Amino acid sequence: MTNAESSRPLQDAVLPPTSWRKSSYSGGTGGSCVEVATAPDVSAVRDTRHRHLGYLEFPIAEWAAFLTAARREAL
Repeated sequence: MTNAESSRPLQDAVLPPTSWRKSSYSGGTGGSCVEVATAPDVSAVRDTRHRHLGYLEFPIAEWAAFLTAARREAL
């Protein structure tokens, strides 16, 4: 994947508004919540309290590797 492909804005992936979902690791009190969205080529993460600041975007393979490491507590 080239830099141009990985830096494509998530909006270009045409995600519907309902595609953002609260992370299962977010706190139940609403203070430390993140949302995750996926498209065919990318995953994105944003802070629910600061949605207006945007999101971080990751290629699918990198996001999958991160989740695997997190599940193994290898971070």
